[in-house]
Amino acid sequence: MIRFASDSTIKDERDERQLFNRRARIGFLIISLMMLVLLSRYVWLQIFAYDSFSTRSESNRVSVRPVVPNRGMIYDRRGRIIAENEPAYRLEIMPEKVPGKTAGLKALLDELSTLIDLDEDDRASFHRSRTHYRIFDSVPVKFNLSEREVARFAVNRHHLQGADVVPYLSRHYPYGELLTHVLGYTGRLDADDIASVDAGNYRGTRTIGKIGVEQFREKELHGTVGFERVETNASGRVLKVLERQDAIPGNDLVLSIDVAVQTAAWDALGDRPGSVVAIDPADGSLIALVSKPAYDPNAFVHGIGQQAYRDILNASGRPLFNRALSGGYEPGSTLKPFVGLAGLELGLVSAQTRVFSNGEFYIEGYSRPYRDWKDGGHGWVDIKSALEQSVNTYFYQLAMDMGIDRMHDYLSQFGFGAPTGIDVQGEGGGLLPSREWKLAIHEEPWYPGETVIAGIGQGFNVVTPLQLANAVATLVNGGIRYEPRLLYATKQAGIERARPATAPVALQVPVNDQQNWQTILDGMDRVVNGPRGTARGVAVDAHFRTAGKTGTAQVYTLGADKEYEEAEVAQHLRDHALFIAFAPVEAPRIAIAVVVEHGGAGSTNAAPIARATLDAWLDQELQWEPEP
Repeated sequence: MIRFASDSTIKDERDERQLFNRRARIGFLIISLMMLVLLSRYVWLQIFAYDSFSTRSESNRVSVRPVVPNRGMIYDRRGRIIAENEPAYRLEIMPEKVPGKTAGLKALLDELSTLIDLDEDDRASFHRSRTHYRIFDSVPVKFNLSEREVARFAVNRHHLQGADVVPYLSRHYPYGELLTHVLGYTGRLDADDIASVDAGNYRGTRTIGKIGVEQFREKELHGTVGFERVETNASGRVLKVLERQDAIPGNDLVLSIDVAVQTAAWDALGDRPGSVVAIDPADGSLIALVSKPAYDPNAFVHGIGQQAYRDILNASGRPLFNRALSGGYEPGSTLKPFVGLAGLELGLVSAQTRVFSNGEFYIEGYSRPYRDWKDGGHGWVDIKSALEQSVNTYFYQLAMDMGIDRMHDYLSQFGFGAPTGIDVQGEGGGLLPSREWKLAIHEEPWYPGETVIAGIGQGFNVVTPLQLANAVATLVNGGIRYEPRLLYATKQAGIERARPATAPVALQVPVNDQQNWQTILDGMDRVVNGPRGTARGVAVDAHFRTAGKTGTAQVYTLGADKEYEEAEVAQHLRDHALFIAFAPVEAPRIAIAVVVEHGGAGSTNAAPIARATLDAWLDQELQWEPEP
């Protein structure tokens, strides 16, 4: 029996073929659309977005790095290097390349700490610095790595992603604390520094001048940044340099300071706090500027730790304080030559005017005596002998005849009571009192007794050692007052020949009679060389003639009926010792001011320091002449 299949089980080949064709067309259409999309994307990438992606591709292969300029060197006036650059290495981290962001950064620092000595100060400084850099900038972690630390890092570098050790030139001060208060130091760039400079010109620079000449001459010392285009591999290693524009080094500076003279003054001060300032009166250039104690500026170059800074901050004698520029002292008897000149020029006295000194001076209508330093007085004295013996009563009377208003106006011409204009920051202005000043500050009238003591440099009078030395230079210059200068010459980048710097003239003090000025200089000559001079010992065995004036500044006031006994007074309450001088008398080539804090008598403690400084300068000057 034959069976036939039903219609439902017989395949319809035509329908299957049509279904297949439909599916094939749909698949082809999808593939065609996808190919069209890919082709369109390819066209967009290769034509319309070519420039953008080409730049991005190039930046992955080629990077632009700043070329940091070499900082200018600093020399003293005789060519000795006093600030130089030494090769060193620093550790840097680029946060963008550190995997894991914050957690990864902490892990990286922890691992680096096993290879390099990183303390909490280093970590804290790094995190502070990060806020002032872009994420793709390298941030310094630690400077001045040791050779052992560099070697450890090199061995483990392959798994320290984002960290690198970079060579650089580090500032070094070969004379240490001797020139700290002249040069200052360089330190890490901080937020305030970055805001005050051209950020583009400081790309790659990690340090900047903080105080002293390093800060004041930062623009000249820094130079101009360069750049280089380098090809790198996937790990960031440099394969070759494609293009380079060299940086322009900073200018070398020649300072007027003479290291030999600076050293002589420093050594002569010994362990005593004080200051020595020496000026060449011919041009206003500073020969020595000593403030003691000081500190080693090299400790600040790579970043100083908090504890080390506290140790310096709390050290006895305040080593951070620049006494030469900012120290304020009563001038004492060192002001008498200027008060005496004022009396001569204003016609209140003459060279022949004589005053009898019996050891006491009274203001009319007052019973309180103003005593001289010598019991019984000095007898009859004129202006020269009054300077020679430092006769207080002579200047008491002269001050009363002059009055505080005329005294203030005349002495201000020598620079008292105002900054000198030296080419470095941080200078104090001292104080030259006047009637208007006291009324404005103390809301009190001026009293006659204050005029009396102002005549011998006490009371409200305050001077800085720099002001005092510059006033002496003005005196021996016949009234020409310069703005003191530390910059002696500039050596421009690529130019060997030095370009001399000049000190501007601040003022010409009017000269009514040249003989009046000579009278004061003769009186100062007698202080050192006269039979009754208060500084006779300073001239012993000298091969040049010196003139000067001793001074003593009270730290605290004694009662009118009490005598000063140095041995009974605590060291910190003893008088300051002062001495001003110039030499040689015939043709002055140096003017000097010395202050020894709590040193007592100027003749025994300050004058010998001046002598050592004068010897160091004139021994060179009288035998050595600079080349034209």
